[in-house]
Amino acid sequence: MGCQTCGTSSSGETPTADVRAFPGIRYHLARAGDPSALVAPPYDVIPEPQLDRYRSLSPYNVIRLIRPGSDYEGAAKTFEEWFRDGILEADPPSMYVHEVEFGGRRRRDLIAALRLQPYEDRAVLPHERTHRGPKEDRLALLRATNVSLEPLWFTYEGRGTGVSAILDAVTALSPAVTFDGPEGTKHRLWTVTDPALHAAVHAAMSHLPVLIADGHHRYETTLAHSLEVGGDADAASRFTLALLTDLDDPGLEVLPTHRVLKAGVAVTGGEDMPSLEATLAALPGRVAAGTYRDHRFQLLELEGEMALVELHRQVIDNILGKRSPEDFLLYTRDAAEAVRWVDEGVGTGAFFLPPPDLRQVLKLAQEGKTLPQKSTYFHPKPPSGMVFHRLDPDRRL
Repeated sequence: MGCQTCGTSSSGETPTADVRAFPGIRYHLARAGDPSALVAPPYDVIPEPQLDRYRSLSPYNVIRLIRPGSDYEGAAKTFEEWFRDGILEADPPSMYVHEVEFGGRRRRDLIAALRLQPYEDRAVLPHERTHRGPKEDRLALLRATNVSLEPLWFTYEGRGTGVSAILDAVTALSPAVTFDGPEGTKHRLWTVTDPALHAAVHAAMSHLPVLIADGHHRYETTLAHSLEVGGDADAASRFTLALLTDLDDPGLEVLPTHRVLKAGVAVTGGEDMPSLEATLAALPGRVAAGTYRDHRFQLLELEGEMALVELHRQVIDNILGKRSPEDFLLYTRDAAEAVRWVDEGVGTGAFFLPPPDLRQVLKLAQEGKTLPQKSTYFHPKPPSGMVFHRLDPDRRL
């Protein structure tokens, strides 16, 4: 099946990753105030008790747009009011470079518009299975606002493309915005308005696939919304707000997500380990998983190339049979929490995993294979509120 949202590109070429400049909408800081008080974490990682804290930071905090409860029309009205009142304003066609500092590390991202394409076009690659349909509340919010309020996160293999050199040149200049973000992070944002740089980035990335790092369900939701809205092949509605990170970026950090099984038989046959710390330390570089049950830690060697895939194939799927993993697994990035859940009887056993190898993830995705749900957790998440993209079917990018 061809690309439902675009057919072929305007040049008639086979669909590839299509990265473009767009007239981003950003806070006008002279009116909106301190940018540190305007941003928030992505909508799906904010605990309910913290919503009021973000609302209290500023009457213009992005939380009012991304977490409006069921008042989707209210979020749309708020966005349009802020734009009319000059709290938000549109840039000329731009790309953006985002830099985040965290824990002594630094990561750089490109923010641009990315053409929405179905997975079978192989330009945008998923790496996780999605067991349920797209979130209805995100689709309702898109329908009401017609705005990409938060970037979807992608990775790409940028070695030899020249994109890194472009980012070097941009970040050698003074940033447009500097602000503090969640979890003690520090951020800088550059606005790139030079059409020559836009063309260079577009050309450099046009031969690459991009891998969804975070937001499989939201990508599918945004693609569905694009089909509803329509517009010609180059309409803004055919593109999503995208944050793209090079796999070679030294600050790209991906954390494992550990599993707790709510029911099932015990796993035996592993190597006994003295502690949780020793178990976790033994995992990197091996095709193995840690296990915990009955106050006992073990290291379970697995056959194959990737621990996460083989844990599910050789162990979890055998335990569950035809039962859905979604109904019998709990997920956490905190290994100590997994142990606690087992000790408290919430689960019958825990499985610990090493951080996934992203090049291996990309290789599997290029082969058309997907990993089990919640296979990766990219950290730290890009804050919401840096830039917005209006999904206008009547405006071309």
